[in-house]
Amino acid sequence: LQAMSDSERDWLALRPQEPSPSQCCGSGCKPCIYDVYEKELAQWERAKAMQDKSLLMGKKEQSNNSELNPDTFTAFSVSSVEQLTEDTYQYKFELPGNSSLRLSLGQHIVLRGVVNGLEVQRAYTPINPGNAEGYFEVLIKCYEAGLMSQYIKTWKRGDVVFWRGPFGGFPYQPNKHGELLMLASGTGLAPMIPILQSITDDEEDETFVTLVGCFPTFDKIYLKPLLQDLARYWNIRIFYVLSQETSLEKLPWSYQDNTYTGRLNEDLMKTIVNSCRRKPFVLICGSSAFNEDMNRYLKAAGIEEKSCFVF
Repeated sequence: LQAMSDSERDWLALRPQEPSPSQCCGSGCKPCIYDVYEKELAQWERAKAMQDKSLLMGKKEQSNNSELNPDTFTAFSVSSVEQLTEDTYQYKFELPGNSSLRLSLGQHIVLRGVVNGLEVQRAYTPINPGNAEGYFEVLIKCYEAGLMSQYIKTWKRGDVVFWRGPFGGFPYQPNKHGELLMLASGTGLAPMIPILQSITDDEEDETFVTLVGCFPTFDKIYLKPLLQDLARYWNIRIFYVLSQETSLEKLPWSYQDNTYTGRLNEDLMKTIVNSCRRKPFVLICGSSAFNEDMNRYLKAAGIEEKSCFVF
């Protein structure tokens, strides 16, 4: 067998690596990490055919100019870490000068981590107002056995983390829908927050909002002060559904009227939909099991699929 020539070996070393399944966050990003790979592979094949390595020079794996980009990862540094509950944290990242991520509402960004030599990618939705300058914030729940969680738990102030995006999002327009019904489970609250804030910040926007936050217990409700502030607006109502609380008596009185114990089931969904002031357009964000349940209950409550958006 003829030994591989140095030039062949060089080209092989430059060939883009196919992503492993753990690197795809499964959130339907455009471009997905596999799209980026296909594009780089085509670029490599073209360069190899022409024996011209300069054609690969445009390939940058990560950038440091702090501009978010869907194709390449950009470095951002952690400016603060705040523990909200036993397993959920709010991370703040620095943006240079007074720049802003300029995300559309409910858009997510993708984080890259390396754990035990394995690259993992996951999608998270920033919760700061869209016009926030100089920083962005992300709400992250860490799981005991989660690969990405092991990496995230090591973060401290000053650490550099790589993100790419933005992707997805809900094309929200002021006053387009009479009422938004938001169904959020746990950190599914994240994409709802910027939409809520854009409605309360815009005096011309008269959209009614009913937010239903599903959590195991009262202690596990995230961002209580922010949610309490939002609930003071004339057009915002917030309900909580606590699956592991048995009685409302222990809760602060200000929560007793708008909290349900048990699970968000078909009957409760009908009650909530019927209490909406106008026929709602529904936004849903949670685990895939939660999203499927919600779709089923909404159908039973007379809400059609075309009136729903799942993050």
